[in-house]
Amino acid sequence: MARRYRFGIEEFERLFQGVTGVELLDGEVYQMSPIGPKHALVVARMVKRLTEALGDRALVWPQNPVRLPPGSEPQPDIALLKPKDYWESLPTPEDVLLLVEVADASLEYDREVKLPIYAQAGIPEVWLLDLQGNRLHVFRAPKEGLYTEHRVLLPGEEAEPLHFPGVRVAWP
Repeated sequence: MARRYRFGIEEFERLFQGVTGVELLDGEVYQMSPIGPKHALVVARMVKRLTEALGDRALVWPQNPVRLPPGSEPQPDIALLKPKDYWESLPTPEDVLLLVEVADASLEYDREVKLPIYAQAGIPEVWLLDLQGNRLHVFRAPKEGLYTEHRVLLPGEEAEPLHFPGVRVAWP
C-alpha cells in the first residue's frame, strides 16, 4: 500500500537544499510553475518600485523562501520584510510585512493552496497580481486561516502597503 509522506521544514531543507523550482506547502513538496518573461518582468518592476518607495524601511526579498512553521516554506515572488539581518535564518511570519504573488498561469494555485497557508501563518497582507485578468487582489486581516478583507484594484489604481500608510505603489 502506497503512503503519502509529509515533510517537516528541517527535513525539506536538508533533502532539497540547492534544488530549484520546489516549495514546501503544508508538509507537501510542490513543483513550481516555470517563470515566463512577462512574470519575470512584472516581478522585477515591482521589486524596483517597492525598493524605491520604501528605501531602507523594509527589505525587499524577491523569490526567496520564507519559513512558515510547522510545515511550509514557500517562495513568494516578493516578500516585504522587517529590516534586519537574515544571515543566520530565513524570515518567519513575524518578519513578514507583505507577500506578493504574481500569477500568470498559477492564479488558482496561489488562491486555493498558498493563500490559506499565508492566512493560517498570520501574514498580515498578501497581494495577488492576476496578470491574465489585469487585477491586483489585496488580502488583509487574516483570521482562522482566511483573509477577512479582500479588495480588487483595477489598472491605474495604486496599491498602499498596510504597514506603510501614504506610500503608493504602481502595478504591474
